[in-house]
Amino acid sequence: MFVHNDSFDGRAGICKSRRITVRKILVTALTVLFVAVDAFSIIPLRGPLALDRSHPGVVTADEHSLNLEAVDTTGTALYTFRIVNVYPHDPEAFTQGLVFHRGYLYEGTGLYGASTLRKIELKTGKIRKMNRLPEEFFGEGITICRNRLIQLTWLSCTGFVYDPQSFRLLGTFTYPTEGWGITCDGNHLIMSDGTSILRFLDPQNFTLVRQIDVRDRGKQIIHINELEYVRGEIYANVWDTGYVVRISPKTGEVSGWIDLRGLYRYLGRGRKFDILNGIAYDVRGDRLFVTGKYWPKLFEIKLQRVH
Repeated sequence: MFVHNDSFDGRAGICKSRRITVRKILVTALTVLFVAVDAFSIIPLRGPLALDRSHPGVVTADEHSLNLEAVDTTGTALYTFRIVNVYPHDPEAFTQGLVFHRGYLYEGTGLYGASTLRKIELKTGKIRKMNRLPEEFFGEGITICRNRLIQLTWLSCTGFVYDPQSFRLLGTFTYPTEGWGITCDGNHLIMSDGTSILRFLDPQNFTLVRQIDVRDRGKQIIHINELEYVRGEIYANVWDTGYVVRISPKTGEVSGWIDLRGLYRYLGRGRKFDILNGIAYDVRGDRLFVTGKYWPKLFEIKLQRVH
């Protein structure tokens, strides 16, 4: 059993007071209601998929609930994307965390009573192994660090540590903040809590080593969500936007914005889906994967610089 002392900083009482990000809960509740009322149009989990460029689809029923506004990136590098491959993704997965490890995708999903941990075949989307969290936990980000699979929870201040092969529970740890995203740079766990702060933790005992404040040209960037360590940088979904930011792990400074709003065009007509969320990186193959909550597809992309 791993135990953390709940003392990151002055916000240590957050779990006891159950501070709730009202907007996030509202969006989640509306999404669940929307899904319960309208059935999904499911695609067979066979892949890789062909990219339908003649009828890429448009954001229909969900477009008014999604934030597709442009971010002012003046003075900071801006990137867009080129789609390399498209793979099937479970359209019922409320994606909260994504990792590529030894040829497989690992995915953490959220929502109370529906949170899971999964091992998935990339090309087919087939779930090879799945663990369901107890109903009182809302699953969040995941990572694999030093051959241990780690999964956060949102408001429960509890993290789970598993064997990545068997999904056997090795222990738990606690933290005094909300749990959003997590990644590993090889030496430290890097954790987000929905603010602009990223915390670097000792992967053995989960104690705080240091922290950085994510800023772009002096402005704090809040709602830092799902994380992935990519070639010496931290890639992070910014919640409720169609963007990923590239962050210096040394300073917290944003070195670039990745505009992925165009991916919504390829999700299909009339589908019910939620925000962009989920970044995975294949180190050996230098492949970058992204997806979203309730997305029927997972995209392998290459970045293209705009300015």
